Amino acid sequence: MAISLSELLLGNCYERGQSATVATLTMELQRGVVGDLATFPALREAVAASNSAVNAGLLCQRSRGLSWPVVHCLAEFEPNWAGSVINTPLHRAMRRIPGHLVHGSEACAVVPEVGQQPEDFVVARTTGVSPFIGTGLDQLLRSLGVTVLVVTGVSVNLGVLGLCVEAANLGYQLVVATDAVAGTPQDYAASVLNESISLVATLATTEEILAAAPLR
Repeated sequence: MAISLSELLLGNCYERGQSATVATLTMELQRGVVGDLATFPALREAVAASNSAVNAGLLCQRSRGLSWPVVHCLAEFEPNWAGSVINTPLHRAMRRIPGHLVHGSEACAVVPEVGQQPEDFVVARTTGVSPFIGTGLDQLLRSLGVTVLVVTGVSVNLGVLGLCVEAANLGYQLVVATDAVAGTPQDYAASVLNESISLVATLATTEEILAAAPLR
């Protein structure tokens, strides 16, 4: 039996026979990825055109009002890339960019549109392309009792897709905010959402998620 968006967000996950606690995740909504310090202009432009960072901020704001955890999944690297495995064309390209997402730099900060708050959680990775492997994200979510994730961020091409596959493999249920994620080119990102991510996640707009979320 299918679970509706309202049932997911209200915690009525009767297929699993247990209540659900929801968390909102942002994926790499960082100044050095999609903001004013971005080194990949096409992705920054996709986020600006789709208003996805602003929409992610709206979802984070509502989540805090409902006492849902907000977790910012970041990418950070040491200046000499110590502890990072350079095993992909993407990582080799990033390593050639001086100062790219160096730990503690302004480039690693969450973009202002998201409105990071002191009570938010931050989980940073130093290797790989998605946020679960090699980090404490799964342990954090389980310690908070989270079983449903509202997903925002970039990129649909790789990071968001990887997050969703990993989370599904770990047993989480997923809601992807289609206008709070972005990728390039736009038509390809739409295809990934509709043809791949839809197989492991419920797709909904920010407006639909806000309407389905419980009132406080």
